[in-house]
Amino acid sequence: MKTQPDTGSWSPRILIVRLSAIGDVIQGLPVLNALRDRFPQAVLAWVVEEHAAELLRGHQALDELIALPRGWLRSLRTVRQSRSRLRAFEPEIAIDVQGLTKSAVAGWLSGARRRIGPGGSHGRELSKWFYTETVRATSQHRVDCYLELLRPLGIESPDVRFEIPDHRADRVAAKEIARQAGCQRGFCLINPGAGWPSKRWPPARFAAVARHLGEDWGLPSMVIWAGAEGRAWADQVVAGSDEHARLAPEMSLARLAALGRRSRLYIGSDSGPLHLAAAVGTPCVGLYGPWPAEQHGPYGPGHVTVQKMVCRGSTRKRRNAPARFMEAIDVESVCEVCDRILRRDASHAA
Repeated sequence: MKTQPDTGSWSPRILIVRLSAIGDVIQGLPVLNALRDRFPQAVLAWVVEEHAAELLRGHQALDELIALPRGWLRSLRTVRQSRSRLRAFEPEIAIDVQGLTKSAVAGWLSGARRRIGPGGSHGRELSKWFYTETVRATSQHRVDCYLELLRPLGIESPDVRFEIPDHRADRVAAKEIARQAGCQRGFCLINPGAGWPSKRWPPARFAAVARHLGEDWGLPSMVIWAGAEGRAWADQVVAGSDEHARLAPEMSLARLAALGRRSRLYIGSDSGPLHLAAAVGTPCVGLYGPWPAEQHGPYGPGHVTVQKMVCRGSTRKRRNAPARFMEAIDVESVCEVCDRILRRDASHAA
């Protein structure tokens, strides 16, 4: 295995490859911070698809962001344009934390001589053909698997930090959102949306949890959403909450991060906003069905996942899993977990 000198004076040009999705990009941030900690003089870039780039902009550990259009690999013209942008960075090392053909190709197109990627089952499709080195992960959670990719660079068991950018304008806006919703004394964030139908929990059950939090804890909920479909689910939660839930305005991820920092609790299924809330330190209740929570849950000791069933099989099978995997989660189990977190935090505050 190749290693580099343990010295802060080494200044390699390193390209991180994680093209999508938002939650996975967030969970890759500890890789960026670990590289910056170990090699403070390094020049670090990240290649990502545009729709997932927002939270990387302005990150204090990142020198350059290369945002590609979604579907960039589907036409020769966009491939050539992407290759030109990647080559312009002149990386010595590319680290692919995604492990797909498209991400491995991005690392290869960059011209990096060392291309490190996941081996074993984590290196999917044709990705392993494009790496010069592979790392077989031994960890369970995805964040820890990503960090294992740094072993060839001599980085072992680094501190796990996300360091989501925190801008004053977003803090001010989040405070105003809470004020307008009448939630200055604290609130819970609820997100009924998810990227795949197989990950969604029924809106009526979210509404029941919001009623419980309002009636038993005096804690109002703010329901977040994105897009027309997400708005429809959010409206259903608010309508069924007996006025214990308020509809949040549509907002950017950066503003949502600021709102999460003010929240006492977050409830939602596996999605980008869940992992964003976990990354900024909001206690999370993650609802999991087809995907195993021990691998994909919110990272950190302060969070709790609720899972009654898990789907065994390929990613395609999980994406198309029937509703019963999420519907197996009952309202009482979620309320009990919320109570446990709120009692814990109240005892810590006392």
